[in-house]
Amino acid sequence: MTLLVRDVMTADVETVDADDEVAEVLGKLSRRKFNGFPVLEDGELVGVVTQRDFVDLFEPSDRTLWIPIGLPPFLETVEYAFDLSWDELDAELDLAAAAGKAVREVMTRDVETVSPDASIDDVLDILATDDPNVNRVPVLDDGDLVGIITREDVVRALRDERASKP
Repeated sequence: MTLLVRDVMTADVETVDADDEVAEVLGKLSRRKFNGFPVLEDGELVGVVTQRDFVDLFEPSDRTLWIPIGLPPFLETVEYAFDLSWDELDAELDLAAAAGKAVREVMTRDVETVSPDASIDDVLDILATDDPNVNRVPVLDDGDLVGIITREDVVRALRDERASKP
């Protein structure tokens, strides 16, 4: 018997709206045991937002100022770097600047999906790509989000299937 996505997926999917603010979604994410949400706009899947998207958003920006200095009798200028960043302040400024942004500005847009009738092997093909950030696959039925299947769901299903064999 082949395992199908519908046998393993979580049907009760928690989502966020593309217009939700980053601060609101970060708050929701901090209270959950998972690390991402499908993003809907007018009921249609338009992306996924994950912890990785937020890490990318709040990585310290390059605040190094390069100043060329060339004084006679030197023929070439020498560039000196001045670090203008204050790590904690940078993070706070990044957070304040991004808090009111819409999730649509930080989400991942090109999302692989599967149907409920797809096999677990189809999901494995998606999860085994070179992108280490793909940990969940939305399940669509005629364009409607009907579930989500995670890497953990697939591993657990394969373990259970193997344990049930004599």
